[in-house]
Amino acid sequence: MPPSEIASRVGDHARHLVWSRRQVTPADLSDLHGPVRGLLHERRFASVLPDGVAEAVPTEARDALVAAADRLLAGDWTVLGSPRPDIVDPDWFLDPVTGRRAPQTPLAFAVDHRDERVTGNVKAVWELSRHHHLTLLAGAWWLTGDERYAAVVDAQLRSWWSANPYLSGVHWTSGIELGVRLVSWVWVRRLLDGWAGVSDLFDDNELALRQIAWHQEYLAAFRSRGSSANNHVVAEACGRFSAACAFPWYASSDRWRAQATRELVTALSRNTFASGVNRELATDYHRFVTELGLVALAEGDRAGHPLPDPTRRLLVASLDAAAALLDDAGRAPRQGDGDEGRGLVVEAPDVDPWMTLLDAGAAVFGPLAWWPQVGAGVTGHLVAAVTRPAATPDRPATAPAAFTDAGIRILRTQRRPGEPSLWCRCDGGPHGFLSIAAHAHADALSLEVRHGSVDLFADPGTYCYHGEPEWRSYFRSTRAHNTVEIDGASQSIEGGPFLWRTHTDAVAEPVPGAVHGGAGVSQGERRRSDGATRQTWAAHHTGYARLDPVLRHTRRVTLDPDTGDLQVVDTLVGSSRHTARLFWHLGPEVSATLDGCSAHLSWAGDHGPREAVVELPPQLRWTAHRGETDPILGWYSPRFGEREPSTALVGGAEWTGSLTLCTTLRLQALSKHPGPKPQTAVVPEVPEITLTQVLELPGGRQ
Repeated sequence: MPPSEIASRVGDHARHLVWSRRQVTPADLSDLHGPVRGLLHERRFASVLPDGVAEAVPTEARDALVAAADRLLAGDWTVLGSPRPDIVDPDWFLDPVTGRRAPQTPLAFAVDHRDERVTGNVKAVWELSRHHHLTLLAGAWWLTGDERYAAVVDAQLRSWWSANPYLSGVHWTSGIELGVRLVSWVWVRRLLDGWAGVSDLFDDNELALRQIAWHQEYLAAFRSRGSSANNHVVAEACGRFSAACAFPWYASSDRWRAQATRELVTALSRNTFASGVNRELATDYHRFVTELGLVALAEGDRAGHPLPDPTRRLLVASLDAAAALLDDAGRAPRQGDGDEGRGLVVEAPDVDPWMTLLDAGAAVFGPLAWWPQVGAGVTGHLVAAVTRPAATPDRPATAPAAFTDAGIRILRTQRRPGEPSLWCRCDGGPHGFLSIAAHAHADALSLEVRHGSVDLFADPGTYCYHGEPEWRSYFRSTRAHNTVEIDGASQSIEGGPFLWRTHTDAVAEPVPGAVHGGAGVSQGERRRSDGATRQTWAAHHTGYARLDPVLRHTRRVTLDPDTGDLQVVDTLVGSSRHTARLFWHLGPEVSATLDGCSAHLSWAGDHGPREAVVELPPQLRWTAHRGETDPILGWYSPRFGEREPSTALVGGAEWTGSLTLCTTLRLQALSKHPGPKPQTAVVPEVPEITLTQVLELPGGRQ
């Protein structure tokens, strides 16, 4: 941490001490009367939706949203994998994971939200107070005029505002939460415009007016800086900008908006590579940050304070990158952390957020011919209704496959009728963003491979942030990814659940014989003798130089687009004796039978049962692991807060000098008479084998 950041954090601590005198407890609220500080006498909500927008929402999207709102009113709701039957009248401080209640009345600056003993699983506590379920209910009222939805929104906002006065409790401990909450309040007010009680809830409600001001005052004083200026600062600036545009009701509104504009423009630029990929290299945060940028763009346009053109172009690049990264089924990569963060929710929960993002992007900027097909939803209509159209030149004519600055390369076969394509994401770039790389994983040179919508070689996901340190560490570790681990250690060294002490940056290597330019052929493709094109990628890293100064891992991946064969060649070079373990993590839908150095895979494909063979390096001793906990190995997290067993193939050996390992994935021909697609793929039980039976690692390390 540089001296300037240390100084700013010391300054924040000093402000905490001064600001502690401003705390308002729930007991103090009854004594709060009189004018709100800085409130203008004349105010109105001018950022309303144009007429006729609701009528243009597609029937299917409308019905899905209303059905979700009805389920919510019936108590059928899940937040980050945990049921919330109390959703109609929630306990804002309850962690459903541990059953603990987070602090409500202490000074926020004194609450250690990183300690589960204090707050429970704080992510689960915070999520409900982002009020995404209230924007959904407000959307249901906007579409139907049904009073039930508005009444619940009214009751819950009053409940939250009363239970969380200024600087009291866990919901004032993180600026990103305040920023996202402000966005939700803006859209609740917009969607409820026309409801008879909306002015009494917002415009003329003393407590609402105080809360809107308190949130903006806090964000103006306590901004994420330095090593924390990642997606958090984008969310904080987006919330403050949105509120200042939609609620210009305070003497400080113009100043707040001007500050937020500068911070948002700067943060979006710093958080984004020139290719449009988010610098955190955690794909879910690419979506989150891009969504926040679109929300802010719409807010500024509606209020007459548009964001500058370079920011618009940056958002277009981010959208095009998002579209290019998706597989044939419209699924995004699972690189790095992902916690389902959202900027605006006005869709049913089962609507894929990536499709929602592209729907909004297509509605505002227009889709390109190579974009995936995206169904029109509620979000696209809403965002487009408040955003001014603008020309967006210089967009790619074909889907980019290489994002060199981000170190991402997508290899894929051509899609044929009745035959899914093989999709492979190669990771050969920076470890993460800023000095702490908060949402990075130790995954240099890892691969993700899918056949259609099925994970063959799977990225395990995230599972958790707080409260389960062993699981947090596993899902970020090298052994949880499809790459090589040396001497039982991860490539990068952890310093905490959101901190890395060392960064393993991978470097792309030139591919001999690669074709540069030419119609339909991109860098990294090689002509075969028969004229077909093989796609090849290569990169290396020296993250293990701390163990051996010359230790180097090089990986070369080649995809034959005709056969679908994928070959991975790993070369390890060192100056002393080391232990290597190569991991191939299979998706939960894939069954595996290990026979020596061959693994036979099977799964339920879109057109019937499918099979593949993985030819494994014979220099290694191979074992299969599934759902093990001592040590943790063989797990997959389908979404934040959930995990399930999956099969991991692990090969290990000791070596000195140079070691070259070749793995080949070969798809088998589709059965001529496929049966009906089963609902789930059954993975056979494998013998319980401990890792020490595979290898005795030096010093007992795992």
